[in-house]
Amino acid sequence: MSYLQKRGLSTLIPPKISSPSAIGAAQDAVRMQRVVGFYEKLPRGPAPEVRPKGLLQRYQARYFGKKTSPMPIVHVIGAFMILGYAQNYYFHLRHHKNNAH
Repeated sequence: MSYLQKRGLSTLIPPKISSPSAIGAAQDAVRMQRVVGFYEKLPRGPAPEVRPKGLLQRYQARYFGKKTSPMPIVHVIGAFMILGYAQNYYFHLRHHKNNAH
């Protein structure tokens, strides 16, 4: 087993929880009981669902969450259309607003 494989496996095992030399030793029993108690207090089951807080998080939860939707593409196209019309109006159409010759 190479060093990288051993290193990858060592990250899966919590450090200093038990070792073969510590099994059955009375002095380590208290330490093991603290470790067991720590793991007993950890929450079980799935994590509670996080509620979106801001405008962007609500938008992402609505369109990119459990049910994905093509509406963001429609929103981007609509935003480009509005932005394009606003630019056309500012750079060209406003000069011809009252000049109906």
